[in-house]
Amino acid sequence: KVAIKGIERELVCPACKELFTHPLILPCQHNVCHKCVKEILFAFEDSFADGGSESSNQSSPRIRISASSMDRIDRISRSGRKRNSLTPRSTLFPCPGCQRDIDLGERGINGLFRNLTLETIVERYRQAARAAIAIMCDFCKPPPQESTKSCMDCSASYCNECFKIHHPWGTLKAQHEYVGPTTNFRPKILMCPEHEMERVNMYCEICRRPVCHLCKLGGCHANHRVTTMSTAYKTLKEKLSKDIEYLISKESQVKAHITQLDLLLKETECNSERAKQEASQSFEKLYHVLEEKKSAALRAIDTSKNIRLEKLQTQVEEYQGLLENNGLVGYAQEVLKETDPSCFVQTAKQLHVRIQKATESLKTFRPAAETTFEDFVVDIAKQEDILGDLSFHSNGLEIPEINEKQSRMYNKALISWECPGKADSADIYVLEYHKLNREEENVTWQNIEVCGKSKVVSDLDDDSSYAFRVRGYKGSICSPWSREVILRTPPAPVFSFLFDDKCGYNNERLQLDPGRTSVESRAGFPLLLGSERLLVGCYTTLDYIIGDTGIAKGKHFWAFRVEAYSYLVKVGVVPSNKIQKLFHSTHDVTSPRYEQDSGHDSGSEDAFFDSSQPCTLVTLGMKKFFIPTTPAAPKDPASRILPLPSCLGICLDCDRGRVGFYDAGCMKCLYECEVDCSGIMYPAFALMGGAAVHLEEAVIEKYSEYDDDI
Repeated sequence: KVAIKGIERELVCPACKELFTHPLILPCQHNVCHKCVKEILFAFEDSFADGGSESSNQSSPRIRISASSMDRIDRISRSGRKRNSLTPRSTLFPCPGCQRDIDLGERGINGLFRNLTLETIVERYRQAARAAIAIMCDFCKPPPQESTKSCMDCSASYCNECFKIHHPWGTLKAQHEYVGPTTNFRPKILMCPEHEMERVNMYCEICRRPVCHLCKLGGCHANHRVTTMSTAYKTLKEKLSKDIEYLISKESQVKAHITQLDLLLKETECNSERAKQEASQSFEKLYHVLEEKKSAALRAIDTSKNIRLEKLQTQVEEYQGLLENNGLVGYAQEVLKETDPSCFVQTAKQLHVRIQKATESLKTFRPAAETTFEDFVVDIAKQEDILGDLSFHSNGLEIPEINEKQSRMYNKALISWECPGKADSADIYVLEYHKLNREEENVTWQNIEVCGKSKVVSDLDDDSSYAFRVRGYKGSICSPWSREVILRTPPAPVFSFLFDDKCGYNNERLQLDPGRTSVESRAGFPLLLGSERLLVGCYTTLDYIIGDTGIAKGKHFWAFRVEAYSYLVKVGVVPSNKIQKLFHSTHDVTSPRYEQDSGHDSGSEDAFFDSSQPCTLVTLGMKKFFIPTTPAAPKDPASRILPLPSCLGICLDCDRGRVGFYDAGCMKCLYECEVDCSGIMYPAFALMGGAAVHLEEAVIEKYSEYDDDI
């Protein structure tokens, strides 16, 4: 015999908070007492006539409609629905279990099934709770005797003598079904609520409810997929049995989780007290300024503690329900005792879903609340003039996140952030940053108040890493700090220039945008005419373009982006005394024997290549970055091929005679070499086939001033 004293939570009506009485199954698979359904519907309907007044909520002392349910009633009453409409309408019911408006259809409460299995389990629980109270015979003359059996056909209880009198041998009554003493008399056959004279004999897999053959032939289930009741009974019972066996086999794991949760409860209590003490000590040191905020801080800690304790306690109760003979498992074990397929199927489907959810929760156990109170540590290092803004972190405000894709570092830093949710957005943000320096022990953050969600930060040191973080404020409440994002500044001041549209510019095969910040090679008809004159095995020329501004001294950096579809692009620098050679090279059309990687092993190719190059360039193309062949370069060709960064940078140091090629996203140097800086140096680019290059735009203040308003 299975004890059922641990399943009380499963047998309580969500409306009246008492044991179920004639429970009905709603379309959402929740159960509600028959009387509670009628009372809620009466209050629901009265709200349309009373305008959703609070007086309708007091009509029944048995139930209390929640504020959220009343809000839904007001919303529906304001939507224009009228009573006594001549057009057919469905009945909406505010389910107290899931807090959703459930459509009961045109039949309303008359279309709901009575949960006979749950009713039987409730009656067993009542009998277990009142084992000392006997059920008396309904037919004895006073004083009545204690009943020994109950007739399910007569819906009455009898003592032995009265049962013989009212069920004599040889009559039809002698064939009635009788059980032990009970007050729960349910019908022997589950009838269809749509067709009251028909018994249910099929199960609709779409609506997940028992139906009769008339529902399948011409009713609302005509086009639905159905199965026989015996098949549904067998399938659901097998699934439910397997899941219950799994939960029972994990009883030791459940107990371990409960033990862990008990420890977390104690730890939460201890940590909350410790946090309160630390907060009290901090406020005592600044008593004259913070006295008014002290009580608010302690209340915040207690509120957080209560929320966490409530979550953890609820989690403990949920896991206790997974123990054998307790809660959900105990309820499921009682359901398995049901032998009537129709009654079992209508109860087991929703129960099986809950069992599956409980099974999943065992696989990924996670405490419902954190035990630490680090967010409530008060910072007393600030000066007294800013103590008025001192507050705890609030869980009500979303933690902003710095968007690393939209943020960038160039001549200035553009920092953009966003909030995961839109609710309770902050009124103002504070952006803080500091330079990363290993020698400094105490970090000093610089802060900027921002009304929008982006900010341009200037006056940053070159070739340095900075950490950025942001938090939101709404009144005196602030969110926790965002995750710190580290960005590195360019290795030198940013050099600004445009593409030169005069010196050597080939407008037949290159196309500049009006602002001269983008160039694209056009492999059109002129290229075809040029290719017609070439011998087999020869290659066409590169189309060069340079910057309109030169560099005579100092260290400078510029960045650009190469389109991913680009076939071949070369980038680098060229001295002024070799520009003419660049645009009028005799090797515009070359044969493979002159190429650096022609396959000959004589070594003459490298010597010819080095001496003939008028400028220092690296090759890009097909989403790759190719490190030039030098004595110091890796001999393995595969190790010289790197993925093409989304943004490339070039740093030219005229004083040292060095040029470096960088991944401008993280300011990492990919390749560096010596360069002859005897003349004025110009940025140089070469394109062949389909290719495009875009100069990086400078960061200006308009990004932060106008983006949010737009």
